[in-house]
Amino acid sequence: MVKKPTPTRSSASRTIRQSEATVRDGDIHVNVEVGALTGSSVRRQAIFWVGAVAVFVLFLVVFSSVLLPFVAGMALAYFLDPVADRLERFGLSRLAATIVILLIFLMALVLGLMIVVPILATQLADFISKIPEYISQLQSLLANEDSQWLKKYIGIDSSVIQQNLSSLLQQGASFMSTLLQSLWNSGKSLIDIAGLFVVTPVVAFYMLLDWDRMVSRIDSWVPRRQLHTVRRIAREMNAAVAGFIRGQGTLCLILGTYYAIGLTLTGLNFGLLIGFFAGLISFIPYIGSFVGLALAIGVALVQFWPDWIMICAVAGVFFLGQFVEGNILQPKLVGSSVGLHPVWLMFALFAFGSLFGFTGMLVAVPAAAAVGVLVRFALNSYLHSPMYDPAYHQPNPDAGPLIEAGENAGKEK
Repeated sequence: MVKKPTPTRSSASRTIRQSEATVRDGDIHVNVEVGALTGSSVRRQAIFWVGAVAVFVLFLVVFSSVLLPFVAGMALAYFLDPVADRLERFGLSRLAATIVILLIFLMALVLGLMIVVPILATQLADFISKIPEYISQLQSLLANEDSQWLKKYIGIDSSVIQQNLSSLLQQGASFMSTLLQSLWNSGKSLIDIAGLFVVTPVVAFYMLLDWDRMVSRIDSWVPRRQLHTVRRIAREMNAAVAGFIRGQGTLCLILGTYYAIGLTLTGLNFGLLIGFFAGLISFIPYIGSFVGLALAIGVALVQFWPDWIMICAVAGVFFLGQFVEGNILQPKLVGSSVGLHPVWLMFALFAFGSLFGFTGMLVAVPAAAAVGVLVRFALNSYLHSPMYDPAYHQPNPDAGPLIEAGENAGKEK
């Protein structure tokens, strides 16, 4: 009789967590090993993901000058994929659905470029040329004798407000001019306009046509051990990105159209431009609506003073838009699953924009959503680990292979 060696403490501590359960019922023997992750495997995974992020950032830096049409094409395909899936359920093939969707989208884009864009470009040029005149008129308005009620009722000298407003408006005008010039130069340096409108639809067509196959192929590359975890993270990322890109994009389009029509009906100068601009930047909570309201009220004061009814009508357009956005559009189109804090969103826009230009601003929102999901996952894993609570011993089911015994195993005795 050979005596089996007794396992030592050192050999038992070589794995982070490993449990072996042996069920003996007749001829049934089930061995379940949960979590054989060693310290070296964790380090290898950490090195792999850090290296992947570094390669991705290096790729953006090296190819940032040619990425715009490809990023725009991928974003367009991602935006239109649910529409293609719905058309497939109605009986169309994937190819037919892709062609129909892109044709409708391109027709709407061409009509917009032919009708809306020239008007906006004309108003933008006129607005920039009249900014000094508007600043001068606002200063004169505050210096008027009728404005002495500020000092009488509020205790603020109008000259102080005039000086501060002058400095603020000059800085704001300089910032907007620099920003527009930077975006224009960035767009020209990335790729010419003709190339953008030629390459982007082609990229969008092939990406939309093969979208489901690409997702299935990427899913097949995921290690089987981490398949459940990766799928769960991918679903959360898709919910966050889709909720923001599709939902917030639709919301911005609706608000921009509403503001443009509403301000134009009030007779406000540059109402179409200010309305579309306010809707475009409304994806930044509070900041977008505040900037649009400030621009509209500033122009309204110069144009309509002392007619308070028209000034209040301009303000009412924004207040009604904010009410509809917060109570109807935001819950229906975006929901509460996005999880992007406004500060984190603004930081991502500025950081990616400064690093990678206009292309970086396009990548900033989905990247911020993805990083937010990963941070929440890492925090949740930490809070449910022995590192946070030494008394916590429940194994993470995503850490190891899931082997289930048959449900009738206990019945066959």
